[in-house]
Parts: sequence; C-alpha cells; structure tokens
Amino acid sequence: MNAPEQTKINLLLQQLPSGALYFGAWLNENGISYSLQRHYRNSHWLTAIDKGVMYRTGENPSLFSALSCFNSQLNKRFHIGALSALEMRGFAHYVPLGRQTIVVYCPHDEWFPKWFSKYDWGVDILKKYAEYSETGITTVNENGFDVTLSSPERAFLESLDLAPKYYNLTDLYQVMEMLNGLRPNLLQSLLEECKSIKVKRLFLYMAEKASHSWLEDLDLAKIDLGSGKRSIVKDGVYNAKYQITISQDLANYE
Repeated sequence: MNAPEQTKINLLLQQLPSGALYFGAWLNENGISYSLQRHYRNSHWLTAIDKGVMYRTGENPSLFSALSCFNSQLNKRFHIGALSALEMRGFAHYVPLGRQTIVVYCPHDEWFPKWFSKYDWGVDILKKYAEYSETGITTVNENGFDVTLSSPERAFLESLDLAPKYYNLTDLYQVMEMLNGLRPNLLQSLLEECKSIKVKRLFLYMAEKASHSWLEDLDLAKIDLGSGKRSIVKDGVYNAKYQITISQDLANYE
C-alpha cells in the first residue's frame, strides 16, 4: 500500500467513531474503489462481515453502530422500536435478565439483508416490518452514532402490537404508568393512522386506567375503534367499555 492510499483510508476511517460499519458502495462513492477495498481486506485493514459490509479490523461493531451506518451510508430507514426503544429512553421498570432482545423494524418496501443476521451483535434480534409511516421516528446518540428509534408514543403502540405474544400486558401497563409526558398531537396522528383495533383499544384502556391527563386532549371521535369484541387473551376478564378480554392480572392490577 503506498502512502496516498494509506492516507485515503485513514482519513475515511477517522470520519466515524470506533465500531462503525463501512459499506462497499459508500466507500466507492468516497474514493475507495472496489479493488482498493479488496486490497484493504487482504492487508487486514478491514474485516468483512459479508460481501460489501466491513469494519475496521480489531474493532467491535454493535447493533446500534451497524444500524446507524446502514441508514446513513445507504439511505435506509430501519429503526429500533417497541419496548427496546422505550428501554433506551429509560422507560423500563425492570432490567432484562440474560441476553437482551432488540426489536428492529424494517420498512414494508425493504427487506432485512443477509449480513444483518450473519454477525453476532451480542443481542438477540426480533425482526418486524413497520406498520406505520415514519410518524414518530426520532434519533438518539449512542456512543457517537445517531441511532434511529421510535418515539415513546410510537414505541408503546408497537409494544402493544407485540403483546401478549412477546410482552406481558401487565408489564406494559407498568410502563404506561411512567408515560406522563406523551404528546397528544403525535398520539392523535399515530392512533388515527394505526390499523390495529386491538392496539387502539388496549392503548385507551391502559391510558384511562393510569389516569393520564393527556388522554383528555385526544379527539376519540377521529379514532376508529371498530366494532365487535376482541379477545386479547384466552380465559381472561372482559372489559365492556372497550370490548376487550384482557388478562386477570392486568384487570386486577392497582
């Protein structure tokens, strides 16, 4: 490797914090040709996860850095959502035991790439396709990387959509109790956009049970709650107002 080539790769790698991913197409656009990329891999400057997906040898990319680089370098729209996004914002009433599970959402017009599942990020990943537009998507800084994730308003609705298969309803209600600062305008948009009758009824039931003041600012007449009963769990307790059958422990929770 000659000096100009070494300077070029050094300057490029210094643009991003330790643990970044580098995508072949992005490197090529920034003056690192595919032949040079191959040379850097052969010289052990870069280590490949998969074809066209690399990191600096000796570093440890995380799921957060991977998603950040994937979105920024290739103009993608993947995000962390559901309870994972709420936990990142500090809305968690317990510390998960064992290996953490992160919920990652992919737009409906995209797909999860092979490299995403090929590398061990140190966490389990629950892959889901987004049910909403980009309403309620924001970013946080995680160790120098801008990570795209759901706002608390959107994240809670996503969590309800995954309950009770992935999340316990009472656990989610305990999170709801902490959500005093949700924004009614954003909630209104999300609830009007939401297609799941189950999610909307559960959300309003929990918000009412928690006596949140922002509930009074929602225009419920514009939120389609459907018709007929919805059984969320088997052998549960029926709530007549929202026509949902919920778990006994949630119904009795004080």
